[in-house]
This record gives sequence, structure tokens and C-alpha cells, in this order.
Amino acid sequence: MGIYNCASTLQEALNSLYAQTFQDFKVILCDDGSKDDTLKVAEENARLYPNVVVLKNEKNMGLNYTLNRCLEHVDTEYVARMDGDDLCDPTRLEKEVNFLDSHPEYAIVSTPMCHFDENGIFKIGKGGGEPKPTDYPKGVPFNHAPCMVRAEAYKAVGGYSVSERLLRQEDYHLWLKMYEKGFRGFMLSEPLYSMRDDRNAYNRRNWISRRNEAYVKFLICKRLKLPFPYYFYCLKPIVLYFLPRTIYNFLRNK
Repeated sequence: MGIYNCASTLQEALNSLYAQTFQDFKVILCDDGSKDDTLKVAEENARLYPNVVVLKNEKNMGLNYTLNRCLEHVDTEYVARMDGDDLCDPTRLEKEVNFLDSHPEYAIVSTPMCHFDENGIFKIGKGGGEPKPTDYPKGVPFNHAPCMVRAEAYKAVGGYSVSERLLRQEDYHLWLKMYEKGFRGFMLSEPLYSMRDDRNAYNRRNWISRRNEAYVKFLICKRLKLPFPYYFYCLKPIVLYFLPRTIYNFLRNK
């Protein structure tokens, strides 16, 4: 788990892991140069729980680099993702482990997410099934935060690519790399993860993130040899960036 400036929410996130019905797991936390008490909260949990490991970046390095540091300490068959301000359903790990155990043809499993803020849940995502290659340029095929992935798949692709061209798109590019290596995934239909989010997502839009998303979409179309019409999806993040606030938030929260 890459953690950064989440001191106020990290304990709640970790408590949702400690409450899992599946208990055979290790928690790997890597603080990415937080400026608040995130590291202190993490170290206190490591003192109390023997299955919690804490790493520290000397300065902020970004999520790609931070998650790769976590992967260096993985010694389990499966790797589950989570963010330090989110919550897991108590049955999340059990259901994801059971799915991968019973479906050796899949290397990735993820779930829809409930989006919530201080006023409660305002959006529930949808999912279900195996994304086709033509689904990849339309949008991220698997939710990153609630995913569980076979460790062998991470190893086969060398983990996350660290590049300024991939900032905030580390998961999108990861799924492309895994697909190219023959690894397939499945989205469960039941939401098993709650993401702390912002109803007014317009304020969090970032030109670099949108540009990088367009770049990854282009890579997907090119490397998966998709027909030319799919290249038009590369324009989607650019168009969304320039949409007026009210229209953007309406479309996002539908």
C-alpha cells in the first residue's frame, strides 16, 4: 500500500483490513515522503501487528515507484491493492482469493467501487465479466485500488513502469503490459470496496493526468493492433478536460 499524507484516514483503512474474514495476509506500507503523521500511524500499527511491514521513501517519488518498493517485499501468491483513505468490505479478500483459486485462467480480479464522502455514498460503480481488447481504449478495464493480482503476473511485466508520461496512469499501463504477456482478468459484479472521493471531481482534474491517459490509450490501440476507429478514444480525456464544470460533474456522477 502506497501511503501519502493520509494520517487522518489510514487507521480506518487498516481497520477494514484487520476485520477481513480472510486473515492470512501481510500488509506492506510504504510512506511516500508524507508531510503529516502518516508514517507515525503506520509505524504504530507495525508495532502492534506482526504482519504489518513499513517502508519509507526519503522523498516523494510517486505511486509507481512506491508500489514497486512494496512489490520487492512480496512473498505471497497473490497481491491485493488498497489506498490509505479507502475501506474494504469484510469479505473482499476472501472472495477475491476464492475467485483466483478457482479460476486459474485469470491473473487479475477486481470489483466495482462505492464512492463516498463525509455525507455518505453518492455513486456505486458497475462491473462484471472479462474485458475484451476493444474495451481497453474505452477506459481502465479493472479498478486498481480493489484489485488482486497473481504475483507472477507482476513479476512477468517488471511491476509498474516509472515514467513521467505515466503519472496517475500507472494502473492503465500495467493492464496493457499484462494483457500483452497473456494475463487475463475478471471484474466481479459485487462492490467490495469503498473509495473516499470528491463529488466535485472537476477540482481534481489535471492536464498532465489527462494528457497521460490519452497517451496510454494510444499505446493500447497501437500495441493491441485495434482498428482505426478505436483511436478516437484517445481524444476522450482531452475533451473531458475542457468540458465546463457542470457538464463534467453531471456526466461523471450519472
